[in-house]
Amino acid sequence: MTKPFKLNKSKLLMSMVLSSFIGVSSHAANVPENVKLAKVQELVRGNGGDEIQGLDPHKVEGVPEHQVINNLIETLVITDPNGNLIPGNATHWETTDNMTWTFHLRPEAKWSNGDPVTAHDYVFAWRRIVTPETASPYASYLEYAHILNAAEIIAGNAKPDTLGIKAIDDLTLQVTLSTPLSYLPAMLPHYALAPLHQKTIEQHGDAWTKPGNFVGNAAYNLSEWVTNEKIVLTRNPLYWDNDKTVIEKVTFIPAQPNSEIQRYRAGEIDMTYGGGIPIELFAKLKKELPDELKIGPLLCSYYLEINNQDEVMKNPLVREALKLGTDQKIITDKVLAKGQIPAWGFTPPSINGVDLEPHAWYNETQEERNERAIKLLEQAGYTKDNPLKVQFLYNTSDIHQKVAVALRQIWKKNIGVDVELVNQEWKTFLDSRHNGNHQIARSGWCADYNEATSFLNTMVSNSSNNTAFYKSDEFDALIKSAVNNSNESERNKIYQEAEKLLDKDSAIIPIYYYINDRMIKPHVGGYTNSHPTDSIFVKDLYIIDK
Repeated sequence: MTKPFKLNKSKLLMSMVLSSFIGVSSHAANVPENVKLAKVQELVRGNGGDEIQGLDPHKVEGVPEHQVINNLIETLVITDPNGNLIPGNATHWETTDNMTWTFHLRPEAKWSNGDPVTAHDYVFAWRRIVTPETASPYASYLEYAHILNAAEIIAGNAKPDTLGIKAIDDLTLQVTLSTPLSYLPAMLPHYALAPLHQKTIEQHGDAWTKPGNFVGNAAYNLSEWVTNEKIVLTRNPLYWDNDKTVIEKVTFIPAQPNSEIQRYRAGEIDMTYGGGIPIELFAKLKKELPDELKIGPLLCSYYLEINNQDEVMKNPLVREALKLGTDQKIITDKVLAKGQIPAWGFTPPSINGVDLEPHAWYNETQEERNERAIKLLEQAGYTKDNPLKVQFLYNTSDIHQKVAVALRQIWKKNIGVDVELVNQEWKTFLDSRHNGNHQIARSGWCADYNEATSFLNTMVSNSSNNTAFYKSDEFDALIKSAVNNSNESERNKIYQEAEKLLDKDSAIIPIYYYINDRMIKPHVGGYTNSHPTDSIFVKDLYIIDK
């Protein structure tokens, strides 16, 4: 059996009580003295197979969008190439009770149009994301962070101006929580909590994200966006740390995995999309270009999202039968064969601060699991003469298609279930899941921050990310008690109980824990392959003279 990889866990700065974080000097590209830089500092990155949803951080939810936005808008706290927290738009912060936090902004920070970045920009942005009319898929992120009144505002029971965020002055931001949260700084690098330029949004409306209109505060500006072809960012000379930025231009290319590799080998792409190397090319690339193939850990889970409110799927006997009849090892070892780890739960075992062990069913033989699954289906009224028929939804991707076809064959062989496969493009796929127009869908969740609640919060009943429509008062109470507990050891035990409950309810079907595999040219410097959430800032990279 393949053993789980162990992450080199980065500190979350969980203990901030009675202390103030002082800025460190390791910002932007750290170029070794013996490295000669290329005269042309331009980078081309693959960014997944589909066109992004958009660039409004309050209207998107995917990893491809995250990779672009990270380079356009900077948050209070960011991460270094290894995933460690470092100051971003804030120089330092303090708290005395983990409930009221004060952030001090950089006086030199400017928007790309020359306006100063102020605490008021955060107040505007955070109020906007929780406003019901915004309909942000990440609105509940502020609820996860327990910003005062976030839940009430999202539910329409309070006004946005009651949110627990206040500009003390232009450079001092005060954040008030509804409950003490020691790991708040670890949540802040996410684009959902980025500042926004209010005048630009009010002037252009939804068109504010177009080239020529976009105003950001990070190392790069939006220069060009050709749908289904490329997004081009150019260096922002007004960025506060621009002197240490090296790469002048980065181009993001949407390309399906096989096409991406072809373009990489042709020299058109310098860095491929993380986790996107085609299965059939992996062994060949590992043999022919071993120094360019980078493999590392990644805090992501691939799972099957069951619509727990669907007329058929809401039967726990059916959900458990499908879970037991799924052979994860065939998918990881035969279909993918890249080193992915067969999963037993939702949260990756390498997450910070929690010890997760496989559930009992995971250690049974597949024959034992199949036998139990068939009996469960019979109890639910499904037999050989009346087989269970389900619809499986997946978004366009060679890998997702292979997994979907394999699952159809596995379920038919193991437990006699008939599966109809439905393929949709990324944006339509996301809409279908949010609207509940699915029975079972392939899904993947990557940590927004290195702590178990980054996964578990998404399964809370009222989470805007809960497209499994799982509702459990017991689960909600467990997560609430964990958040209210400042003792890491005790939180660990609660997280374990929460995972056990998800498994008991068969709320989702775990498939595998990701690895982060990508091709990267030898002339790209600054890449570490050790960031647990693959949050890559182009400002940390540089092009070496060939």
